[in-house]
Amino acid sequence: MNKTIPQNHLCTITLLGNLVTKPEIRYQANPVIAVAEFVVATHSQWLDKASNQMKQWTSYHTVKMIGDVVERSLLHAQKGDIVFIQGHLVNSKKSKREIIHATYAHTYPKGYTHSINQLQCSGAISSEIRLVTTESNKQLAELTLTINYYAFSPVTNELRSLEVSRPLHIWGTQAAYIKEHAKLGDEIIVDGKLSYLNNEEKSQFLEAKQVLLQKK
Repeated sequence: MNKTIPQNHLCTITLLGNLVTKPEIRYQANPVIAVAEFVVATHSQWLDKASNQMKQWTSYHTVKMIGDVVERSLLHAQKGDIVFIQGHLVNSKKSKREIIHATYAHTYPKGYTHSINQLQCSGAISSEIRLVTTESNKQLAELTLTINYYAFSPVTNELRSLEVSRPLHIWGTQAAYIKEHAKLGDEIIVDGKLSYLNNEEKSQFLEAKQVLLQKK
């Protein structure tokens, strides 16, 4: 009997920013394992053509780490320190939040740094594709991307199959191309960044810099 193997998509997030608070490290039992949660602030700048001035936007990313990496990376971390992390997207079952699970972290003394907010992922289109024109006359394609991937659990010491779905925003000529050529179930490779909706849950969404459509 053949067993269906879940799709192995890519889901990786890289951030360089500042710790908003000192990481809270706690320990859970059976087995005894370190757990930390913290918030990383990243900043993006752009030129506002209407005012000809530089503007800045700050994103706040909730990050969770589990296992030996917590004490190696965060034991002496303080508010304001620069932190470099890599991880993947998860849905927190306990708090029902959309967060980042970090598998790597390294801290540096507090100070200013140019931020990094990089997302590389692949997934399947799992919703209708909407093409809208913004007030600034730019085209935007909106769809839902479902990502199935494997991640190592430091609690069970096993690979787990995970699934997350996030809204994906695609701009410009790429938006029109995706609307015209893509369909439900097609796979997309995304290079972009992680952003957040301005709602009470601060839900995550993916902003694409480049997309590659892989037809079935």
